[in-house]
Amino acid sequence: MIFLDAAATTRVRREVLEAMWPYLTGDFGNPSSHHSLGETAAAALAGARASVAAALGCRPGEVTFTSGGTEADNLAVKGIALARQAANPQLNRVVISAVEHPAVEESARYLERFHGFVVDVVPVDGTGLVAPEALRAVLRPETALVSVMYANNEVGTIQPVAELAAISRHQGIPFHTDAVQAAGWLPLDVKALGIDAMSVSGHKLGAPKGCGVLFVRGRTRLEPLLHGGGQERGRRSGTENVSGAVGIATALTLTQAGQQEQRRRVAALRDTFISAVLTGVPGAVLTGHPSCRLPSVASFCFPGTSGESVLLEVERQGVVCSSGSACAAGSDAPSPVLTALGYDPGVAQTAVRFSFDSAVTAEDLAAAATALRQAVESVRALGIRPG
Repeated sequence: MIFLDAAATTRVRREVLEAMWPYLTGDFGNPSSHHSLGETAAAALAGARASVAAALGCRPGEVTFTSGGTEADNLAVKGIALARQAANPQLNRVVISAVEHPAVEESARYLERFHGFVVDVVPVDGTGLVAPEALRAVLRPETALVSVMYANNEVGTIQPVAELAAISRHQGIPFHTDAVQAAGWLPLDVKALGIDAMSVSGHKLGAPKGCGVLFVRGRTRLEPLLHGGGQERGRRSGTENVSGAVGIATALTLTQAGQQEQRRRVAALRDTFISAVLTGVPGAVLTGHPSCRLPSVASFCFPGTSGESVLLEVERQGVVCSSGSACAAGSDAPSPVLTALGYDPGVAQTAVRFSFDSAVTAEDLAAAATALRQAVESVRALGIRPG
């Protein structure tokens, strides 16, 4: 099997498992307990927090451990917006882009339904980019928060986050970015990006599912979503997942080693793969930005086919990929991301996404390109279309 669905999840790295193992076995204490086992766990948690802070270029106190990217996005969007509204009831608007992950979009819609917020959606161009002038056009004195993802999970387009955050900061509005897909490939220095909050998920980096991180800049108001014992400096109550914190801290450190070289290597392989698909599959359409894209994502539409049928045929030949976001599994509706980019809904339903981890090889992608060409030819020959 050739696994090309790393944007959905990645294998857990052996180094991560080894780092976590002591806190799943002998050192199993609760970090809030005042005895030797608890103190060992607390020390491990503090070490993980310091390690994450070093990877993000922030202070340890600005790191909150969560159960993953979805919780981190919810805590950032709801927590910052509600805290700012509590301090100033006139702050009742949130800004998101048209291509946000459901964890961000649904958090904003929750604020709209239950807390009287207005959700302002910034459009994107045909490549998925948010233009700085488009962001400026939607900001209001009542805007409590801006949330624009770092890199898109379906088409791979990278947003000019530092430029967008500077616009938001100029107007005194906190800026959050969902960096779940960007982590591992792009720089995460929060000072250089100029952001106030950032979400990261462990299982996209070689850590297990169920661990994540939210960076929140010091003095940024944040209303907790989970109440209880006041763990995580009162921002996220509940007994901490010590092994998960150690796991994501280890994974973040590992991905930063040689990141630039890995990015260049995988991007070159991606470009060769894209060229092979576009030349080998008549009518294939590359989605997302042609150059401002993650090195790890190549996504296409194949008009006149059924994306799901192509996926099944490709998998039959030993290549695993996806039709888009794993968080939309079970839905046969066209991708909101692709329709936001201007694709006809029928064309959007033909989407197939290939996403790679750093271990991908030229041979893997050559085999995938061949399997894809044969799959599309087979589906077209059978006359299978969306619906």
